[in-house]
Formats: sequence, C-alpha cells, structure tokens
Amino acid sequence: MDFSPEMLRFARKYSQKFNFEVNLALADACRLPYADETFDWAMSVATYHHIKDREARQAAMKELGRVLKPGGEAFVTVWNRWQPRFWFKPREVAVPWRTKDKILYRYYYLFAYGELEKLAKTSGFTVLKSFPENAYHFPLKFFSRNICLLVRKGQ
Repeated sequence: MDFSPEMLRFARKYSQKFNFEVNLALADACRLPYADETFDWAMSVATYHHIKDREARQAAMKELGRVLKPGGEAFVTVWNRWQPRFWFKPREVAVPWRTKDKILYRYYYLFAYGELEKLAKTSGFTVLKSFPENAYHFPLKFFSRNICLLVRKGQ
C-alpha cells in the first residue's frame, strides 16, 4: 500500500521482475482500506516520518492497530533524529531527492527512539523490541540511520 501511484508502479514492476504475487492498494496510512482485524502481521517501512502532524501520526499508528488481529505484530521503521547528518537540523526537514532532470524536496519528521516507542504505546501497542537497522554496527544504537520497532497489538 502506498499513497503514491508512482511508487505503486515501481512495486508492480519489481514484483513482476521477481515473479511475486502482490495485491497493491493506493491509500492513505490514516485511512487504511482494510476491515478491522484483517492481518496477523504488518510492515510499515518509511511511512510515519512522512506524516506532517502529531495527530495524523497518531491516527496512522492507531489505524495500523485497527487492521491487526489481537496479538498481531507489526514491524515499523522511521528515520532517526539523531543520525549524524541531522545533528544540527530541525526535527522537521525537507530532504532533496534527485530525479533525472530535477530535485524534489520530501518532508521528513525525524523521530527519537523514545518518541517512536511512546507513539506506539499510546496507540495501544506493546513494544517488543526497539533497535537500529542491521547494517548499523556502532555500539550506541541512538545514532543509527533508521529506528526499527517491533510491536504487538493487545489481546
């Protein structure tokens, strides 16, 4: 699922290349097009850091909980506020992305570990694990590029 038709086009192309069967949906993370308690597991990769206000981020996280079955688990990733390239930047940034002929600026809200954990907990989840991405090998997790969270919906 993505709110970008272009990203869905890339996903379809990728799935065809590797012969994956997919069911793609154009939708907003704050209003998921699925019935309550549909999934045992879910992944939300690089989603919540693109949502502009706190209430909308909370609504999106609650939507994730709504579509999970009781005891269902989700894996969530966001960009980390404390990765070195953002140390002297504000919490909300516009990051340039280059295409073939132009530069696009994409909104990012940069999370800290505790803040993401609090968002999950106030949305009804139990945090099972909070950790940096596997490629990060420095002993202090707080400076990783991405924050990964494994959560479980209550029974």
